[in-house]
Amino acid sequence: MYLLGYDIGSSSIKAALVRADTGAPVAIVQHPQTEMKIIAVQPGWAEQDPDTWWDGVCLATRKLLNQTGVPASEIRGIGISYQMHGLVLVDEDFRPLRPAIIWCDSRAVDIGHKAFEAIGPEKCLRHLLNSPGNFTASKLKWVKDEEPETYRRIHKIMLPGDYIALCLSGEAFTTPSGLSEGIFWDFLKDGVADIVFDHFGFDPALLPALTPAVSLQGRLTAEAAGATGLRAGTPVAYRAGDQPNNALSLNVLQPGEIAATGGTSGVVYGVVDHPAYDPRSRVNGFAHVNHTRAQPRIGILLCINGAGIQYSWVRQYLGHNQISYADMERQAAAVPTGSDGLRILPFGNGAERMLENRNPGARIINLQFNRHNAAHIYRAALEGIAFSFVYGAQVLKNMGVEVHILRVGNDNLFQSGVFAHTISTLLGCSIEVVDTTGAVGAARAAGVATGLYATLEEAVRNTTVLTTYTPRDPADGYETAYLTWRADMENN
Repeated sequence: MYLLGYDIGSSSIKAALVRADTGAPVAIVQHPQTEMKIIAVQPGWAEQDPDTWWDGVCLATRKLLNQTGVPASEIRGIGISYQMHGLVLVDEDFRPLRPAIIWCDSRAVDIGHKAFEAIGPEKCLRHLLNSPGNFTASKLKWVKDEEPETYRRIHKIMLPGDYIALCLSGEAFTTPSGLSEGIFWDFLKDGVADIVFDHFGFDPALLPALTPAVSLQGRLTAEAAGATGLRAGTPVAYRAGDQPNNALSLNVLQPGEIAATGGTSGVVYGVVDHPAYDPRSRVNGFAHVNHTRAQPRIGILLCINGAGIQYSWVRQYLGHNQISYADMERQAAAVPTGSDGLRILPFGNGAERMLENRNPGARIINLQFNRHNAAHIYRAALEGIAFSFVYGAQVLKNMGVEVHILRVGNDNLFQSGVFAHTISTLLGCSIEVVDTTGAVGAARAAGVATGLYATLEEAVRNTTVLTTYTPRDPADGYETAYLTWRADMENN
């Protein structure tokens, strides 16, 4: 028996086939091999055709079945991970009314800021755990104001994962976790956020029916089976946004457990057992995949825009794309902690939420021509990103999220020992590098509602830890280097 998982990204669609008895991946495929197109009609806009995602799902599924030879009849459940905060609008025939407004679109920033002030910052944070910001609800308000004819034709509003599940099953559902990421969920009433719907003038009937993230959410239609090569009747049994799903994939489900990613941007995601918010609104709180009224599980998400994008910039322009990341790591490791006084601020990818939306930009500080070389810049770049993770983790600590073990994937900055040891030492925690992906995690989660596993913990228990980083001696200069960097950052 097998389970199938999808990861619906803005760059590509990934599909993974997993053995149900062991949880081991059989194969993972991606479509397309190059990045999917993002439509940017105006500066700051970012849209995609939802049917491009569906076409990618169909092509990736057929490729996966052909590559593995696994009979479609042996697949017992489907799970979906998806890009968060997007807005898909469908008519009564469940056809998209316009391109989806995706996560990185910034047209609704001012709408969200005005709503935050009008509803009241304290009220928003207590009820929503967030400012309406640039999330899905604010994007819907933009459509209501700027495209009233389209708005009048809306039958249901959906998140990207809701739309893919609709294409598979023909049924329109959403989840409390999904509504919380759209800022449609009220944590005090444990239901739809009337304060948002009333303020923006939305009809709650626009929302699909609710279902838990882990549940039987429909079965594959004959039409979808023909398009994908799967068997009609296969259960759709899980959906979640990419960051909650990434945490699930890393077996981060209970209070005190922390997940992190160090890709283009960086994310730290910790789980707490009560609705929690930062009074300065530097982090976001969402319903985790296992959140219930009886046992609250809130994911506190901190995002760092300037992370891997800075390190890839250094490789591109200093290394002329000729040096490998492995060679950069070897050179950086030969430089002392603190990079002989060279510091780099990595904030060159826009305003930083954890800095209260300040945009200090990227800076190279204390460069000395007779002392520093390329290796120093490689190390200072890694340390600057690591220091920003540590700075952000302090925000989570102040909210009661204690960091003992940090679990991370094996496909990002945490492959660097310089980077990982810096974070581990300064936070006093172990870092476990886990061999998994979002699509694999979604596949495993689908096994719970279909009865193959009793709990989510059982579904993800067989994850393999590839590497463990433990703290080094702080006296080796880590604390001094961090405090100097932090002073630079706070004074810029």
